Amino acid sequence: MTKIVLGLPKGSLQESTFLMMKKAGFNIKSGSRSYIPSVDDPAIDARLIRAQEISRYVEHGMLDAGMTGFDWIQENGSDVVEVADLVYAKVGRKPVRWVLAVPNDSPIKSVKDLEGKRIATEAVGLTKRYLEKNGVTAEVEFSWGATEVKAPELVDAIVEITETGSSLRANNLRIVENILESTTRLIANKESWQDPEKRAKIEQIAMLLLGALRAENRVLIKMNCGKDSLKDVLGILPSMHAPTVNDLSGEGWCSVESVVEEQIVREIIPQLKQAGACDIIEIGLNKVVP
Repeated sequence: MTKIVLGLPKGSLQESTFLMMKKAGFNIKSGSRSYIPSVDDPAIDARLIRAQEISRYVEHGMLDAGMTGFDWIQENGSDVVEVADLVYAKVGRKPVRWVLAVPNDSPIKSVKDLEGKRIATEAVGLTKRYLEKNGVTAEVEFSWGATEVKAPELVDAIVEITETGSSLRANNLRIVENILESTTRLIANKESWQDPEKRAKIEQIAMLLLGALRAENRVLIKMNCGKDSLKDVLGILPSMHAPTVNDLSGEGWCSVESVVEEQIVREIIPQLKQAGACDIIEIGLNKVVP
């Protein structure tokens, strides 16, 4: 059996990544100080590594595949195969942003105002390329953490990652410009991707992870209705392709089921009931694989 070595992000993305892997069907267990978690799949050897480093280790073949942010792939300039775009983050299911931020009372209004200024960030390469693109010369220093508190006493501006903006607001900072939008990516080493067995395993992981993400905020809704009400019920019920309709053993009755967005269920159930549906059931989903 061919194994793959899979890099998983340690730190802020760890909990949400373990949850997504569990929904995809892979149970991962790790001690508080362990960097080698166990996975209930003998074809996967997992390693916990900081997201900032994963793309480099994948590129150089120490890892066959890994999950990390698009931002760190760009920061490291890593030459890897991007297998799947997985839209989840530390808090929610939306991209994160790298932003240029300054104190609320700063005169800086745009990137052009950074000429000759000092900027703190963890993403030094990303920031330097952004300044170069805009024809601005400024000093960029690496920040080891707590970047939000460094302006204005230590630096004029920061480039920081944000998901909700709450930390920036709490530190009296305002966003001047968005620099990069990032999502989590499943990436693969180029040589590993050419190995048929390793590629098949990586593609399996990608398919199941994407299936778990598609199931987020979707439910299966099932109901019975008389055949004389079927047209009206189907006119209300949305679906991914078309609702499933089956005859019941009772003459003149059928069952109907469909996968729908969870947020619309509260609106359509009363409508379905009025149209003649009964015995309506809502069921949560783990995966939706088209």
